Amino acid sequence: MAPSAAEADSAASSSGRLLVLYASQTGNAMDAAERVGREAERGGCPAVDVLSMDGFDPSRLPSERFVVFVVSTTGQGDPPDSMKGFWRYLLRKDLGAQWLEGVRHAVFGLGDSGYQKYNFAAKKLDRRLSHLGAEQVVEIGLGDDQHPSGYEGALDPWLLSLWKSLNETNQSLLPRVSDINDPNLSTLGDPKVHVIYYSSNEVPQDSILSDPNKIINSARTMSPALQFHDDGGPPYMLQMVANQRLTEEGSDRDVRHFELEDPSSAISYRTGDALEILPSQNPSAVDAFIERCNLDPDCYVTIRGKSEDKISNGSAVSCLMDRIKLKTFVALTMDIASASPRRYFFEAGANILIALFHEPLFYFLMSHFISVCLVMSFFATAEHEKEKLQYFASSEGRDDLYQYNQKESRTVLEVLEDFPSVQMPFEWLVQLTPPLKRRAFSISSSPLAHPNQIHLTVSIVSWLTPFKRTRHGLCSTWLAGLNPRKDNLIPCWIRQGSLPPPHPSVPLVLIGPGTGCAPFRAFVEERAAQTVAEPTAPILFFFGCRNQDNDFLYKDFWLTHAQNEGMLSSKNGGGLFVAFSRDQPQKVYVQHKIKEQSARVWNLLLSGAAVYIAGSSTKMPADVTAALEEVICKEQGVKKEDASKWLRDLERVGRFNIETWS
Repeated sequence: MAPSAAEADSAASSSGRLLVLYASQTGNAMDAAERVGREAERGGCPAVDVLSMDGFDPSRLPSERFVVFVVSTTGQGDPPDSMKGFWRYLLRKDLGAQWLEGVRHAVFGLGDSGYQKYNFAAKKLDRRLSHLGAEQVVEIGLGDDQHPSGYEGALDPWLLSLWKSLNETNQSLLPRVSDINDPNLSTLGDPKVHVIYYSSNEVPQDSILSDPNKIINSARTMSPALQFHDDGGPPYMLQMVANQRLTEEGSDRDVRHFELEDPSSAISYRTGDALEILPSQNPSAVDAFIERCNLDPDCYVTIRGKSEDKISNGSAVSCLMDRIKLKTFVALTMDIASASPRRYFFEAGANILIALFHEPLFYFLMSHFISVCLVMSFFATAEHEKEKLQYFASSEGRDDLYQYNQKESRTVLEVLEDFPSVQMPFEWLVQLTPPLKRRAFSISSSPLAHPNQIHLTVSIVSWLTPFKRTRHGLCSTWLAGLNPRKDNLIPCWIRQGSLPPPHPSVPLVLIGPGTGCAPFRAFVEERAAQTVAEPTAPILFFFGCRNQDNDFLYKDFWLTHAQNEGMLSSKNGGGLFVAFSRDQPQKVYVQHKIKEQSARVWNLLLSGAAVYIAGSSTKMPADVTAALEEVICKEQGVKKEDASKWLRDLERVGRFNIETWS
């Protein structure tokens, strides 16, 4: 799908290229962007490039003619990490109102209307592109997780409008536009992945990697899904030295305190940073996947995309040609037992199924929210399995399909096991299985207090599906099961968090209910260590949990710092305020405690305090922000609009920071 850099220049100059740029945090925007690219190819577009936004040089944007942006919104209106550099470039003051004159653009956003800043990143991008002179091809599309069909409920009609508008603008761009939704197409096409197999005796022993770091780097660099969106091998292989449950045994929530250290070298990080971990998949699940797919676990493979050249800031990059054991590749790169199947599993096979039943309605239905099962219809040999796939593809079965796959969090392995007659080639499995992603956690320790350790505060994730099936978070469950100092090393990356470390002289108002306290434990530790060498400003900390006895995380730590001359002591101008939501008939949350301490919060804000909020991305950040607005209204005697502006001004100067997670 992506040409060489030279070909890209030629395609762009001839106005025959469609560039699709995406910014994805969890993979949904990437899936949507790939769908845009596939449909454009089906419509005969001479050149289609689908690239991550951080893999494209924004200075080249004026040379493009047709660009589609697919952007997700994270946290409280934040752009994904891969968009941040691109967005900073677009905000340059030397870019005039004609900088993108001649460029036609379309923006599709992925968000959740349950959040205050719904699709904020996409809306900002669309406005900025127009301000820079780009012409809108079609109105911005807003995908909503709250829709019964997810973001695709908005994507389907938006794509129909996009192709219609592009075709009216330039018919040579999509010479076969009618093919995009043609129900009679019956070609599955070739996989975009090429696999070379080697028997174990074909691989020289001296070429077999033994260093875990190099093995991880080799596998993830070889993976087409990760090749250009991963940082290679982990800079740290950390050992767990402590695994302590923070909540009571009888509590329905399991929150752990983990301590990790590097047995061979020092760890470099700052407070506010995040630790990314590559989890290990259950070996029995990997074995079951390999057995189910009739693969040879002991053979070696080289895997590469059929289009080896990828555009990366204008230069060509070629993939490495290492050989790696198939089983190792599956374990390190393919999420076979926790992620739900990607949409493209079904799309290619949907055309085959449509052709088999000659029913024009089928493709329209399948262009909606359809699961892994339908691509397998091409490879299914059992008639009853084909019939079930046919039902899933019908209007009557659409709701059942959504329940079966998305609502039940079905994994690739589970779907394959449900349809035992399906035998998909490994090439298709590599291309379509969701990549195994790293998981990020806020670091809850200070490097000044623990120079060779990283502490994490992790909620062990589990939930019940609508059909009462228990699901477990892959990474948190794996970490909880590790025995300190006895298990394998943990692959780790450190990345800058969204909570910048404050200067010791800046007063702090910290609000972190639940595991949101993690980064603030690090802040308090850091400031306590700084006090030894220099004067430090006071801290007000607001914490919340359900019960004092069950889930008051780090209780002794906070109480110790609230006494005598600790960092949270009133003697030092600080304070600890805890909301136990279920210890009394009337529920009490952190926002109630903030309003109770209105005068103290306002006085600290007047003295130059910075506000930090961390925790669940549901209602908490909006409720806390509203409480702070009430404080400003009450103490300053202003209207709500003025209080909101006051907080926005704080945010602009870096004194109002929010970090959330789902």
